[in-house]
Amino acid sequence: MFTTTLFSTSGMALAKDVELRFSWWGGNARHQATLEAIKAFEQKYPHIKVKAEYAGWEGYLSRLTTQIAGGKEPDVIQTNWNWLPIFSKYGTGFYDLHQVAKTLDLTQYDPQSLESVTVNGKLNGIPVAATARSFYYNKEKWQEMGVAYPQSWDELKAAGLAFKAKDENSYPLVLDYMESLTLLQSYMVQKYNIPAIDEKNAKFNYTPQQWEEFFQLYKDLVDSHVFPSKRVLTSYGNANTWEMSPWINGTWGGVYMWNTNALMYQNNLAAPKNKLELGPFFMLPGAKDAGLFFKPTMMFSISRNTKHPEESALLINFLMNEPEGVKALGLERGVPLSQTAYQQLLQNGVIKEDSIVVTGLKSFMALPHNIPTSAYFDYPQFVALYHETIQKIDQGDLSVKDAASSFAKSADRIMKKTMK
Repeated sequence: MFTTTLFSTSGMALAKDVELRFSWWGGNARHQATLEAIKAFEQKYPHIKVKAEYAGWEGYLSRLTTQIAGGKEPDVIQTNWNWLPIFSKYGTGFYDLHQVAKTLDLTQYDPQSLESVTVNGKLNGIPVAATARSFYYNKEKWQEMGVAYPQSWDELKAAGLAFKAKDENSYPLVLDYMESLTLLQSYMVQKYNIPAIDEKNAKFNYTPQQWEEFFQLYKDLVDSHVFPSKRVLTSYGNANTWEMSPWINGTWGGVYMWNTNALMYQNNLAAPKNKLELGPFFMLPGAKDAGLFFKPTMMFSISRNTKHPEESALLINFLMNEPEGVKALGLERGVPLSQTAYQQLLQNGVIKEDSIVVTGLKSFMALPHNIPTSAYFDYPQFVALYHETIQKIDQGDLSVKDAASSFAKSADRIMKKTMK
């Protein structure tokens, strides 16, 4: 297990008193767990005091944006992966954690997870936990439909038609626009073995023909009754899909969802007999990569303006890798990526390996996922453009060919403006 030598007991008497500011968002359970971890940290390292700055999700980003603009952000910051294009376009927006690798044990993390938060060779944060979308199915519903879980893209379409034949209102899946976007991306990566976005040249990698194929797949899946169109979803109001009555009553058969959100869907199923279970993740024959939208759930970053980088790294290491911090935080930020934290929580019975959250994590980590998803793929303007485009396809306002052409031009403009 990793131990810190920089701040040894003998050296602690010589260390100067330091105050760190530490900000995060979350609910009350996360707040209390983190405050408990801070208390344990201060007991272990009495020369360091931590000022906690915590809030709910609403308003956190706008406040942090103001702080960073004024150079007054906290020393240690809980950050979101898709904020990297906003705050650290060239990798210099946060402190490079490679510079504190003697204090912060980076060996506990899968290299690919570290790569996902690296910009221009600079490590902008520690990925606290990881998530990717997997297929979760309502076992009772699929048995009722008499359909086996799909093992291929063709079987997924066939399942949609089989559900429709039994019940016009039943679908194998329900996908919001972001879920369908990531599902289409998975297919394209599997088929062409290229990332969607070329960050170096600030453009998308797809040809006009590939964009047309991208949106044709969306239309084919909707036409095959695999998931409801945006038009159908809109008829249920502006609620989240897990709050819609067809999900609650078990009419819809499953989700393509982050493993970290699977329990939220599970818990909203009305009938106790309706239980979600992990389904197979299928790939095209010969595919070398699963095309996962693999990302950190959140990060811990250090301010580039901090006067105390080593002490900030010590705090992050305590939270992520040291037994007292790991115990205090538990699963309040997801199943930890740190190997030592995972093993500790597993041995203590905190992590249940049969949980759908954990089975999902283990499943996608075992899949080939060497082609990273750019944080720009989650950029709000790009996602909004996709949402608008599929709505027009669903409503019959645009053909697939015209939608693909219009989308490609607008998407490239967004990327060039954003990445310049």
